[in-house]
Amino acid sequence: MPIELPRPKYISFDVIGTLIYFEMRKTVEPFVKDQLDAEQLEQFFKDFSFIRYDEILEYRPYAEILEHSYQRICARYGLEAKPEHVEAIQRDVLEWGAHPDVIEPLKKMAEHYPLVALSNADDHYLNTFIPRLEAPFHAVYTAEQAQAYKPRVQAFDYMLEQLDASPEDFLHISSHQFYDHFPMYHLGFTNLAFLDRGYDLVHVPEYGSVRFTSLDEINAALGID
Repeated sequence: MPIELPRPKYISFDVIGTLIYFEMRKTVEPFVKDQLDAEQLEQFFKDFSFIRYDEILEYRPYAEILEHSYQRICARYGLEAKPEHVEAIQRDVLEWGAHPDVIEPLKKMAEHYPLVALSNADDHYLNTFIPRLEAPFHAVYTAEQAQAYKPRVQAFDYMLEQLDASPEDFLHISSHQFYDHFPMYHLGFTNLAFLDRGYDLVHVPEYGSVRFTSLDEINAALGID
């Protein structure tokens, strides 16, 4: 049976990972792979992901989040977090582009609904990323503006306040349940699309999200041809 989603007033998005291809491993793996065996390497990146999550629970500029996260994960594994590695991570993030399946369906979506970005990064990063998506955005909100990263309630409240909107006005699309859908469920957002790109180990539908594997599928669920 085809999936149908409620028609929202706004479609909001997580950006990094959901729309922009998250390529952290491409940068970091060459720095550590010769010092870890295959099993340790996989665990290193799982732990690195969790430490980044822990870091964003207190606001500081995104470049510092990247620096502190890398320093902490290296310390846990007894590795040296060289300054040039940190600089490479901070530089390479700004080179990331859209997932190959994003641009055309996002343009099509923008013809029918105002698009809103709610991103766990600072203005500098979004000013770089949004033009690469090639679709018009009604509003772009960042952790810098909100002075909080998702999953902090302050980040979602900031979006609602800026748009003078309510949770029921949104379809929110994210590839990160821990950052987005879990807190949004508790805040009363009921129209949630989990765009599964493999970041989360499992889909947890009990928190209200519907699983999709592409924006094309979401467009179809919204009745967009």
